[in-house]
Amino acid sequence: MLETVFFPLLGGVLIGLSAIAMMAFLGRIAGISGIVSGLLVPRAGDTAWRALFVGGLVVGGLAMLLARPEAFAITVDRSVGAVALAGLLVGVGTRLGSGCTSGHGVCGIGRFSRRSVVATLTFMATGALTVLVVGQLFGGTV
Repeated sequence: MLETVFFPLLGGVLIGLSAIAMMAFLGRIAGISGIVSGLLVPRAGDTAWRALFVGGLVVGGLAMLLARPEAFAITVDRSVGAVALAGLLVGVGTRLGSGCTSGHGVCGIGRFSRRSVVATLTFMATGALTVLVVGQLFGGTV
């Protein structure tokens, strides 16, 4: 019960609190793709907070890996190439959609942005359709 209800709920609350903190203290939207792209094409005086944010994601992930390594079990039956291609396509999609699920889905919907609602619905529908098509064409567990 604890793992199936409490931990996901706690994770959602922490994501929401971090989005609120970013907006309250920095006046910024906590969209990961925008934060990372600002590191790839840096502007003077705008990289320290981005580097700290991304560093926090990495450190948090490593801490979780040490605390609960079983949570990182790979259960998808896909080749490394297929996973790499999927990651690349997600990156392209975030550029085309002017943001990612954290920016649109968490922050945008939280600010009642119609554009973000449409973007998030598009992300979710496209993801579900992709899982269906890839599962049918290539088989394997999803």
